[in-house]
Amino acid sequence: MSRLALGLDLGSSGLRLALAKADGDGPAELLIETSSPYPGSFNEPEAWRHGLIGLTQQLPAELRQRVSAIAIDGTSGTLLLCRRDGSLLPGDLGLALPYHQACPEQAERARQLCCDDASPAASASGSLARALQLRHRAHLAGEGPGLLLRHQADWLMGWLLADWRWGEEGNNLRLGWDLARRRWAGSLADQSWASALPTIRASGSLLGPLAATSAEALGLPISCQVVAGSTDANAAFLAADPQEGDGVAVLGTTLVLKQFAAAPIHAAGISCHRLAGRWLVGGASNAGAGVLRRFYRDAQIRELSRQIDPERPTGLDLLPLPCTGERFPVDDPALEPRLEPRPVSDALYLQALLEGLTAIEARGWKRLRQLGAPPLRRVITLGGGAHNPQWRQLRQRALGVPVLNRPGLSAALGMARLALQAQARMGESAAASR
Repeated sequence: MSRLALGLDLGSSGLRLALAKADGDGPAELLIETSSPYPGSFNEPEAWRHGLIGLTQQLPAELRQRVSAIAIDGTSGTLLLCRRDGSLLPGDLGLALPYHQACPEQAERARQLCCDDASPAASASGSLARALQLRHRAHLAGEGPGLLLRHQADWLMGWLLADWRWGEEGNNLRLGWDLARRRWAGSLADQSWASALPTIRASGSLLGPLAATSAEALGLPISCQVVAGSTDANAAFLAADPQEGDGVAVLGTTLVLKQFAAAPIHAAGISCHRLAGRWLVGGASNAGAGVLRRFYRDAQIRELSRQIDPERPTGLDLLPLPCTGERFPVDDPALEPRLEPRPVSDALYLQALLEGLTAIEARGWKRLRQLGAPPLRRVITLGGGAHNPQWRQLRQRALGVPVLNRPGLSAALGMARLALQAQARMGESAAASR
């Protein structure tokens, strides 16, 4: 019988759940994919949990009972405080600080703790700065010791296990995990609050079976294994199955670029992961398709895009950030959006916004190349923006390489594939030991 696994993507605008099956050695096949907005605000952890329960219960009961593994990805950098049993603090202290929220007042202290200005945690936009801010708020509120710092995917993974010890390595790089040395950077491990940091496990690690309460809430078998997931961008990269020389662009609410490199790259605003035994480098801009929804509904974007001529630039020079601050291709928490002038024509303004996003992408690939990443052969595009052929033409014209749109490949599918691969390795290991 085919092996089944679930992958959950906790994206910036909602949740997506993929059910995939594996037969033999071929790639996992998507069976069902479903999505929903968060049943609450993005920064409410309970909205993540209830969203997962709601999506899982939409699946046929007979398929749910065959699910043998589950993995979760989350937005890299969305961080919260919780107690050791995973319970949330009261009021605003129980809310997460989102990935895009910079804490410039904590930047200098983060750099001191990391002892390395090139660390992804040594920045106002890193998770470490948010961690320091959360701890400061908790102290002012009179909360005592014993609190945990957990990223979005890790907190929900803790609920699956009823064990909040663990953190996946990719989700914790911006908190200060040193991937090359496999320890916390600088003096982090020596701090009085070091016990708040998670015990790190590699992406794809088997962490154990579902807790009974979680299995019952989801309608999944208690034997279902929980697999350490990854960040949302890494999950999308896995779904794309890139070949040598490929870059992957995720055009979601934010713009994310990823590619394999021969060696790790360390610089402000740059992410560097180990994935499938190789170095994966990239960056995530605060800008993305999310800014378009400030001005247009999805149906309007589709209609206006048909009026765009990619061969005729608008001549406008917009910087479509959603708010003050940028992470990549420049790490500048004070960078201001530039959304004017706005022409009378809605189609022309949409084109100018898309040109601005395209320019950010081009600068991103250029920065990765300058830091040592290999030259691009082509770009595979995922996310909602991959449905837009006019944007693809603008990007191909600016990047000078083929740009392929693959909107059907989701981060959730990448997580389901990761879960199936982890389960297959477990089976191979068990067979070899017999």
